[in-house]
Amino acid sequence: MSSPASSSLLLRAAPIIFVAIWSTGWVSARYGADYADPLTFLSLRFALAFLAMAAIAFFSQAQWPKGRAALHVMVSGVLLHALYLGGVWYAIAHGVPSGISGLIAAIQPILTAALAPLLLRERIGILQWLGIAAGFVGIALVLEPKIINVDLDHLNSVVVPLAINAFAMVSVTAGTFYQKRFIPQGDLRSITAVQYIGAFLVVTPIALMTEPLHVSFTLGFWLVMAWSVFALSLGAIGLLLLLIRRGAVSRAAALIYLVPPSVAIEAYFAFGETMILTQMLGMGLTVVGVALATRR
Repeated sequence: MSSPASSSLLLRAAPIIFVAIWSTGWVSARYGADYADPLTFLSLRFALAFLAMAAIAFFSQAQWPKGRAALHVMVSGVLLHALYLGGVWYAIAHGVPSGISGLIAAIQPILTAALAPLLLRERIGILQWLGIAAGFVGIALVLEPKIINVDLDHLNSVVVPLAINAFAMVSVTAGTFYQKRFIPQGDLRSITAVQYIGAFLVVTPIALMTEPLHVSFTLGFWLVMAWSVFALSLGAIGLLLLLIRRGAVSRAAALIYLVPPSVAIEAYFAFGETMILTQMLGMGLTVVGVALATRR
C-alpha cells in the first residue's frame, strides 16, 4: 500500500507524466506504420496490453469487476480505446493530414467543457472558459504549418476518413464521461485489463475485414510495440483513468491541449521537423490556457 504522501505526490505529478507519455503515441504510430497495418497493430497492442495488465492485477490480488460493472468497463474500453484510437489511426492511414487530425482532437476539451455542466453538473467558470479558448487558439498556431499546406481538393477526397476522425473525438469524449459516471470505484489495474478485452473484441473483427493483416515481426516492431503497450496502454491510460476519477473531466480533458506542442517538440528531435516562431508562441499560449482551464 502506498503512503498518503506518495499518493499525493503521484496525483500532483500525474498530469505532467500523462502528457509526456501520451504525446509519444503519435510518434509511435508513425514508426508503427512501417511494420504493420494500423488496426492490425492496435489489435495486437490491445491483446498484449490485456495480458500484461491482467498479470499485474493477478499478482497484486486486485479485485476484478463482475456482472454489470464488468460490462460498463468493457463499454468504456470500446469508447476510449477501440473507437478513439482505431478511428484516429484509420483516418491518418487513409489520408487525413496529421494537422487536421490534431485540430479535430483539440475540439475535445471544448466539447467536454460544454457537456460537463449538463451531464455531471460540473461548474465551468469564466477563467476556465478563457483558458479553454486560449488553449484552442494556441493549438491552431502550433499546427498552423501543417494546416496551411493542406490541399482542399485532397480534403474533399477523404470525407469519410475525416468523419471517422471526428467520430473518434466524440467517442473519447463520451468515454471520459462514461468512465466518470459509471466506473467511480474499483481497482484501476483490473479495470484497465477488462477495458482492453472490449477494445480487442471490436477492433479485431474490423481489422480482419478491412486489412491484409500485414505485420513485420522485426526488432523495430517489437520496440515500438513494447513502448505502445507498457508506456501508453498501461502507463498513460492508467494515469488518465486516475485523473478522471480524482478530478473534474473538463480539467482532465484540457490536458489534451498540451499534446500537440509536445508532439511538435518530439518530432523536432525524432524526425528533424522544424519549429517556427508562430509555433513557439502557440506553445506558450497553450500552456497559459491549460493553466487557466485546470486551476481550482
